[in-house]
Order: sequence, then structure tokens, then C-alpha cells
Amino acid sequence: MTQNQPIDTVQIVNPTGGSAAVLICEHASHYIPDALNHLGLSLKARDSHAAWDPGALGVSVRIARKLDAVLIASNVSRLVYDCNRPPSAPDAMPARSEVIDIPGNFNLTPEAREQRAQMYYEPFRKTIADQLRNTTAPIIVTIHSFTPVYYGQNRRVEIGVLHDHDTRLADAMLNTSTEHTKAVVLRNEPYGPDNGVTHTLREHALPDGHLNVMLEIRNDLIQTEDQQNAMGDMIAYWLVDAVAATSAQGTVQCVV
Repeated sequence: MTQNQPIDTVQIVNPTGGSAAVLICEHASHYIPDALNHLGLSLKARDSHAAWDPGALGVSVRIARKLDAVLIASNVSRLVYDCNRPPSAPDAMPARSEVIDIPGNFNLTPEAREQRAQMYYEPFRKTIADQLRNTTAPIIVTIHSFTPVYYGQNRRVEIGVLHDHDTRLADAMLNTSTEHTKAVVLRNEPYGPDNGVTHTLREHALPDGHLNVMLEIRNDLIQTEDQQNAMGDMIAYWLVDAVAATSAQGTVQCVV
């Protein structure tokens, strides 16, 4: 079956932003193209956290406005293609997410996987790469959300500050966290690099030494627009202070 492409696979918010910060939201959407027949999922599954990161786009847009930063977001569900995974990763097109089976991803041929990667991942990867080339001393910040209960276990962490082997910005954010939030903030929680979640950082930040961090926000804290805006404002000011505390070349500031 031919996979149509009824929408742009990548969304760019504030494309003329002048900040050194480049924001990335890989799991912004739960959209599944019609040609994929909903991947065989129920409406409830398609709207669940398995399909996207609820609230992450709203927070990301608010930060982008606050910092005058470019935001790059995927416009398709991570169950179609997880843009925070390389094409070689089995969970780039997962057959199961937590307790949800994804029939449309069962037994995908190498050709089908390659077609999905070219249609959904490659435009996203290229858009980021192009933006970074056009940004002086870019600072990469990826924004995600996570469910408060996973496999029946409650998660205590409220904001995770994640990093790979470059810890500079993560360290600075952790060191300044209590100045900006009363939330429970933890390093590399609820996931870390061993879970394969730092692909975007590895692909776009680490090779060229760009300052970078990945943020995970518990999604019960960002359910409403007001909550998303408040979280975005807080994170924007937090990033300004944290970047200033590093010795990196780039700087960011709040403009609104």
C-alpha cells in the first residue's frame, strides 16, 4: 500500500527566531496518515501517551516564543516513526509500546522500514541539520513528556534533565534547578542514554560539540494550556541562567 503524505512531516515554529537555542520536539503529534489504517489501533490507543508526548508541543511553543528560538517538531506519531531513534533501531517503528500492540508495525519488511525512514525521519533530520548550520553556536534543547504511571509503577520524578556524555548544560540546569522550580528534578530520569533516548543529541549535538540537553516533563503537570505556558516560561528562564553558567560560546535570553 502506498503511504500518502497529506501533511508536512515537519513543523517549524518561529522560523526566523534569532536565539542560539534550537528547540526540538520529536513526539509532538499523534497523527497517523490514513494510508496506514490507524496502524490497527483503537482511538484510545491513538490518543494515548504511547502515540505521542501530550503537552510537549505546547510547552515547546511557549519556550520558543519566550526565547525567540526556532522550534522543529515532528508532525507524525512516534508509532509511525520515532524521530528520536535511528532507522536501525527496532523501536523506531515499534511493534509494542508498554502494554499496547501496534499491528501496523508487525513484521515490517526492510523495504517498508526504509520507506518510512525516508518519508518521516529523513526530512526531520535534514531540517534540524540545516537549521544548526544556519545558527551561530547553537544550543540544542529537546522537549518531551512522560506518563506518571508506567507498567503500573508511579513515577516520583517530575522533570528529568537528560544528557549523554556531554553533561555541561544538564549539570548547569541541575545546579540551578531549585532557583526556578519546586518540582522533583532528577538526572537521566525516567530514562537515560542506556535506553536509547539521546539519539537526537548524538546525531546533532555531540559530533560538533554543541551545548545540549534533553528535558522530560511529567505529563500530568502540563495538561492544560495554562500549565503548558507556565512550564514553558519557567523553563525558558531556567535555560537562560543555566546557559550563562556554562563556559559555552552561545547565549540565550528571554525576549518577551
